[in-house]
Amino acid sequence: MIDLPSPALIGVIHLPPLPGSPSYLLSMDEILARALTDARTLQEAAFDAAIIENFGDVPFAKATLQPASVAAMALVADHLRRAVQLPIGINALRNDALAALGIAAAVDASFIRVNVHTGVSAADQGLLEGRADETIRYRKQLGRRIAILADVHVKHATPISEPDIVRAAKDTAYRGLADALILTGPATGEPVDPDDLRRVRQAVPDRRLFVGSGAKVDTVMSLLSSASGIIVGTGIKAGGEAANPIDPTLAQSFTRAAGRG
Repeated sequence: MIDLPSPALIGVIHLPPLPGSPSYLLSMDEILARALTDARTLQEAAFDAAIIENFGDVPFAKATLQPASVAAMALVADHLRRAVQLPIGINALRNDALAALGIAAAVDASFIRVNVHTGVSAADQGLLEGRADETIRYRKQLGRRIAILADVHVKHATPISEPDIVRAAKDTAYRGLADALILTGPATGEPVDPDDLRRVRQAVPDRRLFVGSGAKVDTVMSLLSSASGIIVGTGIKAGGEAANPIDPTLAQSFTRAAGRG
């Protein structure tokens, strides 16, 4: 179901605060222009896809996005899909998979990221509960071919229901029916544990496995020896800050380090 090459490089477009969020400041025209610049940078650097996140909407809602955020993300995603040739993904933070699916279906996006798809994790938003049953059934109801990329032991959270990362990965893949798995470090920009990456790769060999944080130019090749793709955000941002634009030089260095020319 994941229509991306292997290995795949996915660049993160961190959206500024959207309408309805406490720090909302820029107009939608300004937000669209910034997102489009980032998307074009990714395309020119030969990335395989882009994923948008409502990263500026802190503090994040635990499970249900406000209607204004959903509408703004849909507007941005549709704008990008029409302007660039990259597949577009949606991550509705903190954990609104249904909103992400709805946006993806409306704009013909290719995939979504779900931070907690199965199990329960403790985060700064409280207890995040996986709703794989609702997500999978809603996708079926929508009748759209939208891939689900699901985190295992997502960053900025502590797993409660299944602390063992291998068993959690198996649950996410085989009980939650995720199309691909994502492993991250403990926080944004922090590297994944290479032993965790190796163990999950061996335990769940029939799912695509993405590194979801901490990848840098000098680590991309070593990560791709175990992973089938990388989702990179701060590693290609100016100054390593998520709120900054994507740096064209860093983005091109990243793809070259992955063997893209």
